[in-house]
This record gives sequence, C-alpha cells and structure tokens, in this order.
Amino acid sequence: MSDTDGKDSATAAAPPELGTPGVPFERHSPFYIGFFGGLGALLAFWLGTQLLAVSSALLLIVVALFLAAGLNPVVEFLIGRGMQRSWAVLSVIVGVLIALGLFVLAIVPVISDQVAALTRSAPGWLDQLQRNATVQDLDAKYDVIDRIRDYVEQGDYASSIFGGVLDVGLAVLSALANTFIVTVLMLYFLSSLEKTKHAIYRLAPRSRRDRVAKLGDRVIDSVGGYVSGAFVVATCAGISSVIFLFVVGLGEYAVALAFVVALLDVIPMIGATIGAVIVTAIGFATDVKIGIACAIFYLIYQQLENYVIYPRVMSRSVDIPGAVTVIAALLGASLLGVVGALLAIPTAAAILMITREVFIRRQDAR
Repeated sequence: MSDTDGKDSATAAAPPELGTPGVPFERHSPFYIGFFGGLGALLAFWLGTQLLAVSSALLLIVVALFLAAGLNPVVEFLIGRGMQRSWAVLSVIVGVLIALGLFVLAIVPVISDQVAALTRSAPGWLDQLQRNATVQDLDAKYDVIDRIRDYVEQGDYASSIFGGVLDVGLAVLSALANTFIVTVLMLYFLSSLEKTKHAIYRLAPRSRRDRVAKLGDRVIDSVGGYVSGAFVVATCAGISSVIFLFVVGLGEYAVALAFVVALLDVIPMIGATIGAVIVTAIGFATDVKIGIACAIFYLIYQQLENYVIYPRVMSRSVDIPGAVTVIAALLGASLLGVVGALLAIPTAAAILMITREVFIRRQDAR
C-alpha cells in the first residue's frame, strides 16, 4: 500500500471537523408530529382555498361533462347504425351547433317580443289587482300602495334603477359567456370522450382495470341516459304547453311561456310546479276562465308526466328510490343551487350503482 493510500485512510478514520453526528431525530416525538402535522394542515387549507377560488370554473367543467355524457347516447346510436365514431361525433356536433343557431335566429326574437308584450300588459294587471277587494283591504291596513308610490318618487330611485339595470346587464353577459364556455367544453369532451375514459381507466391496476372500465361505462351510460331523458321530458312539456296556450287564447305569449315551462321542467321536484304556477297566474290575470283552464290542464299534465312520460323515458337510465331522489335533489340544491339540483339525481344514481356493485358485493362475499 502506498503512502498516499495510508494518508487517505487516516483522514477517513479521523472524526469530522464539525463533530460526530448525533442520534437521529425521533419521528414519534410530539414536536415532530405537531410540526409536520401543522404543515400538512396549512397545506390542506391552502389547497381548499385554491379550490374555492376556481369553484366556478370547476362547476362549468362538470356541467359540460354531464352534457357531453347526455349527448353520448346519440353518438352510440349513430355508431350502432354503422357510422364510424369520428363521423358520428362530427354529426352530433354539427347538429348541436345548427340547433343553437336556429334557436337564436328563430326563437329568441319571438321570446323577446312576447316578453315585451308581457311587460306592456303588466301595468294593466297591477291596476286590476288594485281594484281587487282583498288588495284594497291590505292597502288600507298596511298602506302598501302609498309606500310603493313614495319609493318611486324618491330622488335616489333613478340611481338605484340604473344600478339594477347595470347589474342585470352584467349578469346577462356573464350568463352568455358561461353558456359559450360550456358549449365549447361540451363539444371538446364529446369528441375526446373515449380517449378520456381510457386514460382514466389506465390509472387502475391491471388486475382490476377491466371491472373498473365496465363500471365506469355503466356510470357514464346512466348519467347520459338521465340527461338526455330530462331534455326529452322538458321538450314534451314545452310542446304540449305551446299547443295548449294557442288553443286556450294565450297565443300572444305562448312561445315565451312554453319556453319557461320547458326550462323549469328540467329542475327536479319543483320545476314543473313553478312553471305551471307562472302560466296559471298569467292566465288568471288575462281572464278567469283561461286561468281555470290552465290550472286544470297542468294538473292533468303533471300527473301524466309523473306516471307515464317520466317513468318510460327514465326506465333505462336511472334506477334509484324515490326517497333518495328527493334527498339528493334537496342536498344538491342547497350546495350548488339549480345546477346542483340538476346534477344531484344522476350523481346519486352513480353512487348507488357503485355501492351495490363494489361495497355490497364485497360485504356479501365475507
């Protein structure tokens, strides 16, 4: 061994200049657990605040995913007729764009004209209410009409109206922007749905990937069936309403009111009732006979929808108990409003299906 090797061995055996390392820090000590636990809590709080900051964007993404799942059955139907998936997706996308264009060009002007007619008729309806004996009694007790008149005559009324109109305008622009974003995302998700599903399924272990894929496909089919079925039910409500309103003598407002009924009919539990109440109230304001006819029509139609149309349309898409439907809609509405109520039922159906296929089967096997 050379002299150089001896010097290196002596240097390595010598203690380090900064001292001998001590005993490693005990990971089970209270300080260690508290320090890193606190860091984890702070990190979780920071991530939670970031999620809340982007919650509106995440909500748009979820809505677009649900709508894409709702259009997917149409794509699968075209594929079953021998069309390639790329052409089927392109056909559905073109159909959606054409439908939106026709809606904007044909329906929106009619609705705006009829809304303007409703606005012009509203003062007359208010005058009729003032001549009502019950309203006069309430005015005599609580001085309602004079309070409204004093509020209108105040100097700050114009500024408050201007602020309200500005807020409404901003809300309309925000709604249009959100609609455009959801439409673009929906079309993108629809075109890449198969690739997205396969990418998610690859995250599962290979031994369970086939079962995860089958469960995932069934969940997507269930959600898509519910979304498309809800639009079919709402379309039936709108078409029947517009025909009835033309027959009963409310043709001047038929398209606008039918659109309101169809839009509200998508909301579970209370949407159809709210639409019926709105139309019936306008019918009574126009003529008592028309109001009675509206009340009878919607009473009969809701029974037909609840016990004939809805079960047949939803029989292949959603299979959940009635109590779960009510609870899911209430929880969804309390968390996310109307959007939460719309997404609650298919989400509950998916959770129930996964529970039955995974958890309950595992419990039965023990």
